[in-house]
Amino acid sequence: MTMNGHTRTAAVCALATLAFTGCATKGHVRTAVEEERAARTAAIEAERSERSAADERLAADLAALRNDLQTMRTEFDADIQAVAQGLQFILPVHFGYDDSTVGSDATAALQRFAEVVSRHYTGALVTVEGFADPAGSQQYNVALSTRRAEAVRDYLMETGISAQLRVVGYGEDRLVVPDAERDDPGAELNRRVVFVVETPSAAQPITMLESER
Repeated sequence: MTMNGHTRTAAVCALATLAFTGCATKGHVRTAVEEERAARTAAIEAERSERSAADERLAADLAALRNDLQTMRTEFDADIQAVAQGLQFILPVHFGYDDSTVGSDATAALQRFAEVVSRHYTGALVTVEGFADPAGSQQYNVALSTRRAEAVRDYLMETGISAQLRVVGYGEDRLVVPDAERDDPGAELNRRVVFVVETPSAAQPITMLESER
């Protein structure tokens, strides 16, 4: 069958239209692929930047924590040790014989302790452990050491510490100076409180910081 002029022209136009449509489709696909590649590259770069920023924040936080702990050691002769539960603070917070009053000489150390915990261990569980010298019965000493821990807890709450607080009284257990009581030399070291900061997320930084001592 032969095509007349009109039919031939229509066929040519149809072929041209198909060719143009094919080119346009290929161009659209190419543009879509390039846009997807650009979006993927941008997402990777954003993730890399965010990871880098997070690493920098962590490094800054660890440096600040290291500095604060060292300051407590220097200013208050604090003994800070990593323990199984977290971090143990032994501060110069002592009590008079048969007394559970927080003395004015202990408030500066307690204030700094509250600041460090609130800054680096927000929401952590802080156990205030109370102790007594061996004078008196074991039952009485447990009650006395508990009152000492409660008095310190109450003071920390007044500072606005950002942590959960609990108390426990150990009486005359774990004496610093064996048999020292009343006015004996070193007896005040037995009448003390010890702090344990428990926070799983802080376990690794604590271990690293303590291993550098």
